[in-house]
Amino acid sequence: MEKILMRGNEAVAEAAVRAGCRLYFGYPITPQNEISEYLSFRLPQVGGVFLQAESEVAAIHMVYGAAATGARVMTSSSGPGVSLMQEGLSCLAAAELPCVVVNMSRGGPGVGNIQPAQSDYFQAVKGGGHGDYRLIVLAPSTVQELVDLTYRAFYLADKYRNPVEILGDGMLGQMMEPVTFREPEFPPLPPKDWAIRGKGSGPRKWVVCLDLDPKGLEALNLKLQRKYRLLEEQETDYDTFGDPEPEILLVGFGTVGRILKSVVREGKKEGLKLALFRPITLFPFPKAALFEKAKGVKGILVVEMNLGQMLEDVELVVRGKVPVFFLGHTGGVIPTVSEILEYVHGLLKEEIRV
Repeated sequence: MEKILMRGNEAVAEAAVRAGCRLYFGYPITPQNEISEYLSFRLPQVGGVFLQAESEVAAIHMVYGAAATGARVMTSSSGPGVSLMQEGLSCLAAAELPCVVVNMSRGGPGVGNIQPAQSDYFQAVKGGGHGDYRLIVLAPSTVQELVDLTYRAFYLADKYRNPVEILGDGMLGQMMEPVTFREPEFPPLPPKDWAIRGKGSGPRKWVVCLDLDPKGLEALNLKLQRKYRLLEEQETDYDTFGDPEPEILLVGFGTVGRILKSVVREGKKEGLKLALFRPITLFPFPKAALFEKAKGVKGILVVEMNLGQMLEDVELVVRGKVPVFFLGHTGGVIPTVSEILEYVHGLLKEEIRV
C-alpha cells in the first residue's frame, strides 16, 4: 500500500474525511491550524461542510447540533481553545452525542506559548467541565497512529455515544512522517435511531443535556458511569517495548513515548534493563496492564512534558508497592534521551530517592 509523506495535522484531517466525517466547526489557534486549513478545501470535495465559527464556544455548540442529527462531526483546537469548549463537552457527554475533538496541546497555563506540551492531561482525562462525565481519550505517538486512532475515534464515539478526544501536541501536529491510509475495519454499528432527522411519520425526538428532577439526573449519571466501566473493561489499549524483565519501567504517553523508546534502545547498549509502558488510551487508563507490568521492577520512572499529571494515575495504580519517580518539563521544554538516561543511572545507583 502506498505511503504518503504528510504533516501530522494534515494526516489527521485526511483520516477524518476517510472515516466519514463530513462536518467540521472550529476556530484558529496554533499549533493545529493546518487541520482546519486542510479541511476547508477537502470537505467540500466530498460533499461536506467546513465552517469557521466566531469562537471555540460557538464551534463546540455547532458540533452539538450536528452530532444530534447522527452525522460524523469533529472540531480541533489547542489547550486554551479546548478550555473554552468545556461546557459544550460536558453537555455532549450528558446528551450522549458522538463527536471527535482533536487537541494539539501547547504550553500553559493561561494562553501560554505555541510550543509542544502535555499539560492538558488533567483537562482531557479528568473532565475539564462540570459534572461526573468522562471523555474517551486517545494518545498517539506517531503520525501513523494519528491516522489509525482518528479512524478509531469516530468508531468509538458512535459505539459508545460519547465524545472522543485525540490528545496530541504541537510537535506531533507539525512533524512529517510517511503514513498509510488503510481501510479501517470495525464491527458494524447499530442504526442511530436516537438521532434527530425530522419528525416524518415517527414520534417526536428530543436531545437534551439536563434533567431538572434530581432523581432523574442521578439516574442519568449512574447510566453514564455504567458506560465508563464498560469502556474500562473493553477498550483499554497500551504499547510495551524493551526488556521483558526490566529493572526500571519507563512510563510516558504520546510524543514522550517516542523519546522513551530511544532511551530503552540506548540503555540496552549500556547494559541497562529498561522497558517502556505507553498508555494509548488515557481514558480508560490501562490500570490492570500497568499493575502487572510493574511487578518485579526496582522502580517506575514517569516522564511527561508537564509537572506530573499522568504521574498521579500511575501512583494510584501501583498503590505504593513500587517506588515511583518523576522527570518532567513544562512550557514547551522537551526532555532529552541523555538527561533521562542520566536520571535512570541515578536511580540504579540509589542516588535518587522518592
